[in-house]
Amino acid sequence: MEIEIKHELPDSGWKIVSQTLKEVDMAFYEPHVHKKAFEMSHTRIFAYQDGRLIGFGRAISDGVYQAAIYDVAVIPEFQGRGIGTIIVKNILSNLPSCNFILYTMPGKEDFYKKLGFRKMKTGMALFVKADDMKSRGFTE
Repeated sequence: MEIEIKHELPDSGWKIVSQTLKEVDMAFYEPHVHKKAFEMSHTRIFAYQDGRLIGFGRAISDGVYQAAIYDVAVIPEFQGRGIGTIIVKNILSNLPSCNFILYTMPGKEDFYKKLGFRKMKTGMALFVKADDMKSRGFTE
């Protein structure tokens, strides 16, 4: 399986980003909102197979020592093939001197543990949709 990594996405791809995030039960918005979020991010990774967008992720960062990973998702039919790992490793390699933080879907922690991430004891969050995030298991 040949995976091609790109750092930009044509306008036609943002609907796929929004649909994929919805399908994998992650926070999703209208396509133009995701476009702006990715464009404002330090690092953008888009994974393709045979010209088809199959996964993506991004990092916000100062580019020096701090970064946060967001929106790592793989189209369900392509999950379990190492594509998420390729996406995260590409993000990490684009910011080699940075500490990384992220939050993940409850139950997906083992994926990130395999990549060297560890749970934090000092993490805090202030979400716009606090009740929703609590009901989904993100906060106490």
